[in-house]
Amino acid sequence: MNPQIPHNFIAIEGNIGAGKTTLCQMLAADFGCRLVLERFAENPFLPYFYENPERYAFPVELFFMTERHKQLQEELAQQSLFESFIVADYFFLKTLLFAKNNLKEEEYRLFQRLFHILNAAFPKPELLVYLHRPVPDLLRNIQKRGRAFEQDISADYLLQIQQTYFEFFRTAQTLPILIIEAEGLDFQSNKRHYEQLVQILTQSYAPGVHYKAV
Repeated sequence: MNPQIPHNFIAIEGNIGAGKTTLCQMLAADFGCRLVLERFAENPFLPYFYENPERYAFPVELFFMTERHKQLQEELAQQSLFESFIVADYFFLKTLLFAKNNLKEEEYRLFQRLFHILNAAFPKPELLVYLHRPVPDLLRNIQKRGRAFEQDISADYLLQIQQTYFEFFRTAQTLPILIIEAEGLDFQSNKRHYEQLVQILTQSYAPGVHYKAV
């Protein structure tokens, strides 16, 4: 019998290639929870962005923001009594973090205004989980899953994203944030790793940042 997870809405975050979606799918399969997965492949600007980020950064981020908002609105309004909780492989604030990293200053100011309008009355997760992996591990995972448009992602870009997340964590005070050190963590193939990870999720956390290693 699975242990009880005391959170109604969990967002699993992390850098590109951290294993967010895989973990969410495993939790949904084990707990019968509602699964919300980002529809990143539907963004028509994404392949062009990786080829020419300066030109396509604004449309790619604008598309992500509107699609994430629409999806979360629909999914969070439809939770069934038969579903124990909701797990998503992204947090809406991710939109602003990536935009800050990718947009020029004037574009970011405009984007930020639009984001805050959409985010004003938006449900927040009860627990934000961040899977932290070293950049070399991320690059290996990206290469392994073989998405053509991701193969030119650089170590510098991944490091910038990581730094943007941790800048946010340093100022976050109202949301419980659980940073899991995932170096060497193989929860997909190693049952013990997965069970230890689930045990961490069964605990309650006060607002602020918490660090765990498996």
